[in-house]
This record gives sequence, structure tokens and C-alpha cells, in this order.
Amino acid sequence: TKATDPIDQKYRQDILDQFEDTGVQLEPVKRARMKAILDELTKLEQEYARNVRDNPEKLEFTPEEMKGVPQSYISALKKNVKGNYLLGFEYPEYRPFMELADNDDARKRYQIAFTRRGTEQNLKLLKQAIDLRYELAQLFGKASYADWVLKERMAKTPEAVNQFLAEVQKTVAPLERKEVEELREFKAQTLKTPLEKTEITRWSEAYWSEKLRKSKYQIDQEKLRDYFPTLAAQKWLFAISSDLYGIDFKPVKVKAWQDEVEYYDVVDKKTGKLLGGLYMDKFPREGKYGHAAVWGVYGGSTLTNRLPVSALVTNFNRKGLNSDELETFVHEFGHALHGILSNTRYTSQSGTSVERDFVEAPSQMYEEWARRKETLSKVADYCDPACPRVDDELIARLKAVHNYGRGLRYARQTLYAQYDMSLHTADALKVKPLENWKKMEAATALGYVPTTEFPGQFGHLMGGYQAGYYGYMWSEVLALDMLSAYGDNLNNPQVGQRYRQTILSQGSQKPAAELVKDFLGRDPDNKAFFNEITGQRFK
Repeated sequence: TKATDPIDQKYRQDILDQFEDTGVQLEPVKRARMKAILDELTKLEQEYARNVRDNPEKLEFTPEEMKGVPQSYISALKKNVKGNYLLGFEYPEYRPFMELADNDDARKRYQIAFTRRGTEQNLKLLKQAIDLRYELAQLFGKASYADWVLKERMAKTPEAVNQFLAEVQKTVAPLERKEVEELREFKAQTLKTPLEKTEITRWSEAYWSEKLRKSKYQIDQEKLRDYFPTLAAQKWLFAISSDLYGIDFKPVKVKAWQDEVEYYDVVDKKTGKLLGGLYMDKFPREGKYGHAAVWGVYGGSTLTNRLPVSALVTNFNRKGLNSDELETFVHEFGHALHGILSNTRYTSQSGTSVERDFVEAPSQMYEEWARRKETLSKVADYCDPACPRVDDELIARLKAVHNYGRGLRYARQTLYAQYDMSLHTADALKVKPLENWKKMEAATALGYVPTTEFPGQFGHLMGGYQAGYYGYMWSEVLALDMLSAYGDNLNNPQVGQRYRQTILSQGSQKPAAELVKDFLGRDPDNKAFFNEITGQRFK
């Protein structure tokens, strides 16, 4: 068929690119090899994930080693016959222990075991996968796997990604060193030890960071649940989205996969037209997916009058959310709206079908609504019974906490992304995953901890984000740039409506760079991102 306009032309090109990526133009022998490689990669990736997920190992900690950890955490743990506590590798067990347990040796033991939870086997599986990905790229005449994958992303080339990451690293490496130094001074003061004999290690960083955060900013995440009751937070999120984008959420009784799942029709306020549907599955239960995510149940198509439907799945506390969870709620809601407010000709270009290094940007931008007083102070309007209203003082503390540890956080993200690129840009036959990691982590402020094996449990590398981990920061550049259009008024419905029409409704009918340019009226830049990294944004 003839493509008559830019939308059809891009759709046709997308299909041709996808076809080409299936090896349709390769000679039969190469095509057969490609199929074999893809099948083998799927098996390797599944086995790798299983080794992490189903690791039955439990570590034993004595009651003495549990000091500092709250009773509510301890009472949920199993004990063995010796009366010692058994801890596995789930994040809800690992994170609080690393942040709160006073015993340094216990934390070290847990951290080393945690990085090895994929077992030695996973290092072998990762190496096999890297070799196969390289061979795959070779079949298509590409120099590396990253060259093959990135041609369909915003970044286009490994050189562009590496240049971006080098720029970020140059900015964050000194910040990371400064923050580690600040932690060292705080630890020396707290323990009354000489500074030259005081060190911060990789297994003590979270512990001392938490102590510093509490002492400096007096933020108790548990107390924040009083400010953000779960139901009030949902009503508030519906209300701000409704005002911003001119939409309404109408509850409808439908049969869903579980009794507590809610369903809403999403309707255009002006026209009363049905735009799409939203499922919400908010609370934890046995055997449920453990994180927060959004799935597109249906993509929309104006040609067939098919409406988009998204499902938002979280595992929230029934009573209330802390500030991190509220941010997660708003972030995931951003993905849901990207799906539901999509108004595209073709299903395959609907919603979040945009380039992988742009897909997080709308959600990352929306997180700001969970940080500023002008929006957060309104949560109290939806509380029943009444709850405390967010004031300037709390916002200042939340902002300080958000700003705190930024160097360590971005340095770590940069390390992950650079490590990922190091595995997928070189001739894979020369790549040794653990050796690469040791060398790269050793060059950071906290160094490499002997016997740790981080690459054996870095799920992103075997879960679809290989040669793509940089995308989290790449999309944040665009998120913060788009945010600048709102200036000091996040509740501006004119900007919201423009954003809905130029970004959310377009899906991937245009390349992401064009979408952002349509919204901003200029080419995107990374000023706001570097201000965020260096803590200048809130000054």
C-alpha cells in the first residue's frame, strides 16, 4: 500500500524495520542461525532470572546482630532451632537491614551474599548471552550488539550514548567523592573516632546515609503515611490529572481477576467522549507480582474505534503511603495515562510504544507533582477522616532528602549504564563480565568489595535492558526539559492540554525527538538535567 502522509510513512517504516530485525532479508543459513540464537537467548535469560528469583539460601543472624532493626521488621522473620533469624534475598528483607542494622560485619556478610545470589552459574550465563548477542549483530553486519540495537532508539549510536555517559560521569564523580567524605566526617563525629581512621565502605554507606538523613532532616518515612492516606492519595491523583488533562475517571463495576481490582472509564470532560479504561490493582496479596508497574491491556486505534486500556498494579500499604511510594504511584500513573490518552491511527503505535530511551520520560516528569507544595498540599482536601496538610517546612525537608545522596545515586546509575555499554560495544569474545565490573567499580569512590559478584544478579542485562540501561538517565534529561514548560505552575491546564495533544495522544506516530520539539517549541537540551544532578534546580 502507498503511504500517503507522515503517520502512514512512519508506520510503514516501523513495520519494515521490525521485519528486517527478524532476519527476513538474511540468507537462509543466517536466518536459521538467528532463530537458534534468539531461542537460546530466551532460555539463558529465563534461567538467569530463575537463579536470582528462586535462590532458597537463607542467612543466619543472631539476635545480637539484629540490633537497630525495628521490632515490626523482626517479628515478620522466621527463626531456626538455635533462635537465630533467617533472612533471604527479597528487597523488603535486605534494604531495611542494610539501612538500620548496627552490626557492621553482619551487613558486610549480607551484602556480599546478596551480590552473589545469582550464583556462579549466572556469570557463565551472562557471558554466553553476550557472545550470542555479538554473533547476532555480526549476522546483520554490525560492529557490535549496541550498534544493532541503538539504531532504533533516540540515541542512534553507541558513540552518542558513551559521550552522554562520560559527560554525566565527569559531573557526578566529584559529587560522589564529596558525599562519601561528608559521611566519613559524620561517622567520625558520631562514634568519636579520629577522621583518618574512619572509613565508609560499600556495605556501610546505606546505614550511615540513613543516620545522616535522620539527624539532618528529621524525616521519618513511616510518619508520612499520616499525610498521604492511600485512598486520599488516589482521589488527589485523579483530581490533579483531571484538571490538567481535561478528563474524568468514572468507576464502573466489572468482573476482574480479583475482587479488589477497580475499573474506571476515562472520559473527555468537554465532549463526554469515552477515551479508554483503567484497571487498578493496589494492594499486596500472596503470589502477586511484587513491584509497581503498568501494562497496556489494549492499544488504541482510531481506524477501528478500538480504545486503549491500561492496568496499574502496585503493592501499597492500605493505610497510607510514604513519600517514595507516593512518587511511585504518580510515576506509574504517568505510564497509565500515556496509554489511555493515546489517540493513534494504528494500535502498534499506541501509548508507550515510543522509543525505549523515551518511554520513562512522561512518568519521570510527572513525579514532580509528588514533590511540590502547590500540588502536595491538596492531598489533605481528599482525606476522610482529616489528615495533616503538607506545609512549607515539610516540603523543605522532603526536598533536602530528595537532594541528599544525589552524587552517590547518579554515580551508581552511570556506572551501571557504562558497564552495560562495555559489555555490548566491544568485540564480545574479549569481554570478561566480572573482570570488567571489578575494574570499573574499583574506580569509584567506594571501590570494589572482594568476592562480590554484582553482574551475576544485574537483572536488567538479561531482562530486555541490555545496551539500554542508559535510557533511564537519557529519558530523565527529556523529562526535566519538558517540565520546564510548566514553570512555577504545575497546575496549568493550558500547558497540560498542550502536553496531552503533542506528547500523550501521539504515541509513536512521530519520532520522540519531534514530539518533544512540538511540545517545547524548540530542540530539547540537557540544562535542566545537569542542574538536577548538581542540586542547582531548587536553589
